Amino acid sequence: MRHSIKRQMTFVFVGLLVSLLLVLLVINVRFLAPYYISNKETAFVQMYAELKTAIEENTIEDAQAAGILQGLAEKNNISFLVIDEKNNRMVTNVHDMELLKNQLKGYMLDQAQKESRLLDSTDSYQLMQSKDRWNQTEYIEMWGRFDDGSAFLLRSPLESIQESADISNRFLIYVGCTMIAFCIALVWYFSKKLTDPILELAVLSDRMANLDFNAKYTSGGVNEIGELGANFNRMSEKLESTISELKRANNSLQMDIERKEKLEQMRSEFMGNVSHELKTPIALIQGYAEGLKEGVNDDPESREFYCDVIMDEAAKMNQMVKNLMALNQLEFGDEKIEFERFDLTEVIRGILQSMEILAQQKEAKVIFRQDEPVYVWADEFKTEQVVRNYISNAYNHLEGERVVEVKLIQADGKARVSVFNTGAPIPEEALPHIWDKFYKVDKAHTREYGGNGIGLSIVKAVMESFHQRYGVDNYDNGVAFWFELDME
Repeated sequence: MRHSIKRQMTFVFVGLLVSLLLVLLVINVRFLAPYYISNKETAFVQMYAELKTAIEENTIEDAQAAGILQGLAEKNNISFLVIDEKNNRMVTNVHDMELLKNQLKGYMLDQAQKESRLLDSTDSYQLMQSKDRWNQTEYIEMWGRFDDGSAFLLRSPLESIQESADISNRFLIYVGCTMIAFCIALVWYFSKKLTDPILELAVLSDRMANLDFNAKYTSGGVNEIGELGANFNRMSEKLESTISELKRANNSLQMDIERKEKLEQMRSEFMGNVSHELKTPIALIQGYAEGLKEGVNDDPESREFYCDVIMDEAAKMNQMVKNLMALNQLEFGDEKIEFERFDLTEVIRGILQSMEILAQQKEAKVIFRQDEPVYVWADEFKTEQVVRNYISNAYNHLEGERVVEVKLIQADGKARVSVFNTGAPIPEEALPHIWDKFYKVDKAHTREYGGNGIGLSIVKAVMESFHQRYGVDNYDNGVAFWFELDME
């Protein structure tokens, strides 16, 4: 990222460091030599004062005074020469005094072969920066006379000053480059420590924007970013809860609107269908019960057969009544829809495990390859009813290779569950009616396994209460029933 905080922080801090080092280098180059010369001027004045005191007190040749003068001159790298013509004596701190002597005479006679720049001047001395024309060496020099008429010359070369300045500048450049490299590594490390949690929060906010509330801030910390991450986690939990409530409220509102339109029609249809479907089992129960009462067959085997038929029909009626009541609650909106976010993969796997005995009885080859969790928004219990009805239908209509394949496909924010079974396709003319209550494509086969034509009606009622799509597809070797749920 060209404009990342990490990159900007590195550029800012390294830029500040480079600027600071450049300023220090400019100051060093521009002002170090003048500062050094200024300090030399102070040292020359101090040396002049010490020599003047020694002349006035006539102690210049004493061992103690000479030692003090020698130490001060050595400390400040100053060569000095004092010529006392009255007493015919010369005092110096150099072995070869001829050069200083000739130089002093040149100044006294105004014949010095030098280019000079006056730094300071009094009645007693002149302080100047000079350059020897012969060897191009620069000096700081002071010359003049003491009150007793003695002439003096103080001199110190500037070559050491320039060399010290060059060494200082090179040292500053080396240290500066090392500091810049170290600063880049240090700033990069600390900026990474700072920006990584921010990037994690950015990814977290993006996932939350896509309604993925499983995302959590995990870097922790007790600073402001850690507190912000904890607030993100709390916000994620509250948003998930709020969206769940909104979905429930929206679904309840849509159901209320549709309920008023369908209520009367559904009540009349319900009564008509119930009376029609109960007619056959009631007639069978009545007929076989009368036969038992009249003793149509006295042998125990026949009576046991009559009793089995009555019990079987009663069980089918009981199951039909339960299904009708469940369907009635769904269609009339009397049952509350609890929208929540759950793992659809786990639901399907649990249903297949619970129906494993039925699969073995039907000799079904069950295929379900989904391993990763797929989270959806719906009522988990009612979704389980839909899946169970589809799989139960698939087991009851198996033919041919006897394969039942359950697929879970994700696309465009939807999760589609498809249950396929090998067998005879559903006739095209029957497809529009299979979702109707009590409709049976093959009545004999349906009655054989105890079906009553209500299972797919329950599927229809559940999916319409979810406001989701559902359907069936015919294939050459079988049939696939499907439905969809929201993933977001």
